[in-house]
Parts: sequence; C-alpha cells; structure tokens
Amino acid sequence: MNTQTAQVDDLRLIALPSAVNCAELFVRFALTEWSLRSMVDEATQLAAQFVTAAVDSASPDSPGFITVRLRLSGESLVVEVEDEQATDPPALSPTLAGGHCGATALQGGGTLVWCELALPGGVSANSVPLPRRSPKRSAPAEHPAEETAEIDPEVIKRLLTGLSKSDPAL
Repeated sequence: MNTQTAQVDDLRLIALPSAVNCAELFVRFALTEWSLRSMVDEATQLAAQFVTAAVDSASPDSPGFITVRLRLSGESLVVEVEDEQATDPPALSPTLAGGHCGATALQGGGTLVWCELALPGGVSANSVPLPRRSPKRSAPAEHPAEETAEIDPEVIKRLLTGLSKSDPAL
C-alpha cells in the first residue's frame, strides 16, 4: 500500500464558534474540487465534530488557532484538526470512522486529531482527479519601452498652485 501523500489542503482558523461553519465549507469545497462528492457528508461531519471539540475547549478570552487539514494518502482521505492550545488529546469513540481515528499530543504543544476514510470504489490517492492550476499568475501587461510620457511643466505648475491655495472654496 502506498501511503505517500498525493494532495493536501488546509485552513487555519481561530477557535471561535464561526470556525465550525468555515471548516464545513472548506471540506465541502475541497472534496468537490477533488471530485470526491460521495465523501462530503461523512468528512464534513468529522471535521465539524473535531472543530466543535476544539472550540468548546478553547479559552473564550484568548482563543488559539486550529488547522483543518485534508490529505489524500494511499487509499484514504485523512481528516485532521490540529489544536494549538489543547493540552490533552480528546478521547475518541472506537466506532468513529470504523475505528481508523486517533488523537495525539504534539511535541511543540497542542493536539492532533485525525480520521482515515477509505476512498470510494478502490480509488487510490494518485488516481483522484485533482484540479489543474497554473504555476503562476498571469503576467502584467507589458509597456513598450519607446512610450515615454512627457510631463508638461505648465500642467504641473497649475496642479501645485491649486493644491497650495488655502481657500477651501476654490
């Protein structure tokens, strides 16, 4: 089995109640873009559950950051939520996503909660049709070198005179 990550997308949010809706939209958009619509509902529910737990455990006075990450790896879609302020990994139900879930404390602080979902119909991460994106943005329009604008000294003089007048009625 190939467990190399073929595609990853993530979103960093502040651990506030609005993060749950943002995470749901992010998962829906990413999976639609990856042509994995059949996985949208389950992955969205998992992400919402993980983000809700992170928001509920966050300090309302100084909420930290959470990162929602989706990875295509091997024959799985991995849904991850990293909570930078959490101190203890949450207890996960063994029935969650068929038991292919886990939670761990991170070395630099925080926790990582994840679940692996099998890709549909024996599809592998490398065969998921990913969107094509251009490597760089379009270049700005070029200006011919021979075009140089002459600045009329009279126009500049009138502009400076108008700007220097102290009468606001003028």
